[in-house]
Amino acid sequence: MLRVLTLSTLFPNAAQPRLGLFVERQTAALAARSDVALQVVAPRGIPWWPLSRHPHYAARAALPESENWNGLRLHRPRYPVVPAIGHRWTARFMAAALLPMLRRLRESFPFDVIDAEFFWPDGPAATRLGAALGVPVSIKARGSDIHLWGERPGIAGQIRAAAAAAGGLLAVSEALKADMVRIGMDGGRIRVHYTGVDFDLFRPRDRATAKAELGLDGPLIATVGALIPGKGQAIALRTVAAIPDATLILVGDGPDREVLARLADQLGIAQRVRFAGSQPPDRVARLLAAADVMLLPSRAEGLANAWIEALACGTPVVTCDVGGAREAIAPESGRLVEREPGALAAAVRDLLEQPPDPPRLRASVERFSWTRNSGALFEHLSEVAGVRPAA
Repeated sequence: MLRVLTLSTLFPNAAQPRLGLFVERQTAALAARSDVALQVVAPRGIPWWPLSRHPHYAARAALPESENWNGLRLHRPRYPVVPAIGHRWTARFMAAALLPMLRRLRESFPFDVIDAEFFWPDGPAATRLGAALGVPVSIKARGSDIHLWGERPGIAGQIRAAAAAAGGLLAVSEALKADMVRIGMDGGRIRVHYTGVDFDLFRPRDRATAKAELGLDGPLIATVGALIPGKGQAIALRTVAAIPDATLILVGDGPDREVLARLADQLGIAQRVRFAGSQPPDRVARLLAAADVMLLPSRAEGLANAWIEALACGTPVVTCDVGGAREAIAPESGRLVEREPGALAAAVRDLLEQPPDPPRLRASVERFSWTRNSGALFEHLSEVAGVRPAA
């Protein structure tokens, strides 16, 4: 029996039910194994009083200290944060706050390994905790933790030190592994660990029927991701402006929503743009199956779950040559083009005129299964923990 403590600041909760769904799904697949016992620690960063009373933190502060979450035993301890100016201290504060709680937890659940699910702040906090408890640590890199935090002054050094101290490292793509090596990590200690997809949920449907359920006909383009500059929704709007009669559905929420709504109005396409907001996975699956193309002009990615989910729905992808795009998207599955509206529009029009076969697109991502994902994660964590799997 491998006993795993999963540490993740990205994990769903009652206030943010769609935060880190990819981490929850991976963790649930691992916990479902008969040879694994697992508990989750999803720390809550709350500033000291009186900032703790700010509406931004109120819902998080009200969450229970522990609960059963979709079959997982979950702990949500608090740790202090210093908003805006205190990012470099986050991992240190988290480790100090969690250590007494983990010492108590080990009395009833003597975990063999700490599985940190994001490189910042989870990774440096986990290696501090692992050193104090005498427990090996694995850290997984997913994208922005390397591309953003991995080059941030005061934080980049902590990330590199955590990588050196960890017993093993994971990356969601070969491309992200190369980026980790570029900032000073040992490539020989990094294992590529691809995401999974729920093939029962994300599947092809009759596209005309799916569009009709949305009250739409004609070309439909979906963009799935947080509404932030790095995902490129502004570029997606300019792309759709060059494709007459196409409708764009933006799935996701974030700080750029009002800016994007104004841009759609300025471009004269507001009637052809729908802001769907954050949606549960079943709704995302239906929207992707209805779309003719999934457009995601990201500036950077590790390996976007939305690429895999779209292809599983039989929907081709237009994106940029970033991160693990070449590992996920074959030439017959979509297009990798410059992050520029003209090139993106040409690629979308090409796919609208000659749509690929949906079953073939789905077959191209069959290797991204949760069964394969959990098996690889179990093997990796067993090696890090020094636990020999049963024959």
